Amino acid sequence: MLFKIFCFVSACVCFQSALVDSRHTNNWAVLVDTSRFWFNYRHVANVLSIYRSVKRLGIPDSQIILMIADDMACNPRNPRPATVFNNANQNINVYGDDVEVDYRGYEVTVENFVRLLTGRLSEGTPKSKQLLTDEGSNILVYLTGHGGDGFLKFQDSEEVTSQELADAVEQMWQKRRYNEIFFIIDTCQAASMFDKFYSPNILSVASSLVGEDSLSHHVDPAIGVYIIDRYTYYALAFLERVTPNSTKTLSEFLAVCPKRVCISTVGVRKDLFSRDTRKVPITDFFGAVRHVEVIPEIVPVDYEHFPIEENPVIKDSSSIADRYLYLSEFPVTIK
Repeated sequence: MLFKIFCFVSACVCFQSALVDSRHTNNWAVLVDTSRFWFNYRHVANVLSIYRSVKRLGIPDSQIILMIADDMACNPRNPRPATVFNNANQNINVYGDDVEVDYRGYEVTVENFVRLLTGRLSEGTPKSKQLLTDEGSNILVYLTGHGGDGFLKFQDSEEVTSQELADAVEQMWQKRRYNEIFFIIDTCQAASMFDKFYSPNILSVASSLVGEDSLSHHVDPAIGVYIIDRYTYYALAFLERVTPNSTKTLSEFLAVCPKRVCISTVGVRKDLFSRDTRKVPITDFFGAVRHVEVIPEIVPVDYEHFPIEENPVIKDSSSIADRYLYLSEFPVTIK
């Protein structure tokens, strides 16, 4: 019993120490590819590359919402079935063996996207398709596809406007569904999508300004199409050098694609973001690793400094230690 209590208290202490520089308690990612058809292969590669990066840095699948409008891995034109590559040398299969797609094909709609953000999903929606965030959540939102001045196309059949996106985020704020949001938008005229934002604690970066196209990086001759966009290519080159313990900051990430390599002009909006990006670790959005040190020694605990609640499972116990509630992840078995 003492060992269980010690583990619980130690985890709490480590958890609190990890939050000294940030108020958030959990990280989520919403990664969306909105386009269809084989010639848009690069958009699937874009989103799967970001997906691979956030998983590598510690965000679990249970806290990642992955939306892919077209499945390039299973496309009949794919010369390498069940694979998606983001470079012509086929170094990394970003589709991999452990990709969990939450919204696929015709499930990727404007309605489902807005409902996901605002939490207005139909009753019975599986938890894997819900954004179960709270006021302590930092959310990375990555969008890629085809866009224009003030809109982002979904599957060449509908659009979400910048105003609709801004209003959805405001609902999230009013419902206390986030602490901070980092929007990354890789489309043509992408900066127009965050012009209407008016809610607090939002940082936004776009691959192109209004009136500019967001360009592709290179073609894989074996596939016959462009396989990644320029902005995401250079963003990934940066993220590949990031580790869970990295000291790299958001300001460094915001400068990953200067115009000499991106050709388009990267747009950044920081006026709604309360923190100095030079002091914000990139892992505040791209990672979620909490370090807990386990030691074999018994450490005395002064219970008088902790609030005590009656454990409904344990009856007639005179021990103070037995009266602490346990997290649901650590069930107590009484014989």
